[in-house]
Amino acid sequence: MKKNTFISKFFVCAALLSAALSPLAARGTKDSVQSDTSTQDSRKKEVVVYTYDSFAGEWGPGPELVKRFEAKTGLKLTLIDCGDAIQAFNRAVLEKNKPQADVIIGIDNNLADKAVKADILTSYKPKNRDSIVDKELVSALGDAGAKNLLTPYDYSHFAMIYDTESSVPAPQSLEDLTNDIYRRKIILMDPRTSTPGLGFLAWTVSAYGDKAADYWKALKPNILTMTSGWSEGWGMFLEGEAPLVISYTTSPAYNVEYDKNDRFQALVFEQGHVEQVEGYGLLKNAPNPDGAKVFMDYLLTEEAEDTFPLTQWMYPANKNVQLPKSYAQAAPIPSRTLPTDSEATEQAVQTVTRLLAN
Repeated sequence: MKKNTFISKFFVCAALLSAALSPLAARGTKDSVQSDTSTQDSRKKEVVVYTYDSFAGEWGPGPELVKRFEAKTGLKLTLIDCGDAIQAFNRAVLEKNKPQADVIIGIDNNLADKAVKADILTSYKPKNRDSIVDKELVSALGDAGAKNLLTPYDYSHFAMIYDTESSVPAPQSLEDLTNDIYRRKIILMDPRTSTPGLGFLAWTVSAYGDKAADYWKALKPNILTMTSGWSEGWGMFLEGEAPLVISYTTSPAYNVEYDKNDRFQALVFEQGHVEQVEGYGLLKNAPNPDGAKVFMDYLLTEEAEDTFPLTQWMYPANKNVQLPKSYAQAAPIPSRTLPTDSEATEQAVQTVTRLLAN
């Protein structure tokens, strides 16, 4: 075959092939656009929420909330278990410019200021909030509450939970926890990863001020372990690893409700306790802000909030929800609530973790 004949035939074939492929290429582009559109439409029908293990897990309110919300709204609800609430917060910060979730659940009064500074939330006030949530709970969230960046959904006081079947007497104060009799008998949580861990630290900062580090030095020999999250620490306590664990005044209501015993007791100290108010908020640049608002409205209703007392083991923020009898029997209310200082607590995190590491 002559060279010019080969070239001529080559271009003819190329032209024919190009003509044949053009409709396929156009269809491929069209299919890609349709796929993207379909994905976007699907996402508008789904609300994705970042939360923590005890909320999203089998024994938390998550499964029931998903069932009720989807039945009521027709939207899909996906709860993402990020570990503990601080881990959920950190994930939201990392994804700040392009969040994968729409709502975050679990930013409490000790994290609220950090959330404001991180600029991960956008303002939204759920319907009827002012009429069903006490102003004090909203105020506890500071600027985040005032600016409608966070809305309370539950609350309780931190407390040491005591196993009455242990061989040691119940401590009567924070100071008692430093006594030699409690050597390696206390389970705490890491304040860098756990809101109960951060809450206990806030409690000691509130009680001891600039001498909090000295308190932790005295407490250190009595700490059996600091778990990364509440679920792990509470599980160790229930297994008898130690007779004392940090949790909430409402926690023993679980054992009264289901185990029909009062073996575990929340200890109320005269010096006072700090309170945790947990909030939820709309993430800035959320993929589905409209669906997020539907969920945020729903989460504050009685239908949603009545799942909290017997799953979260916390007081619901909606004051119209009826509490189970076990709360009256095993969830004491401290007579004194201590103020917290989130900035001082944050500074203490680094000091205490360095102290415990040495």
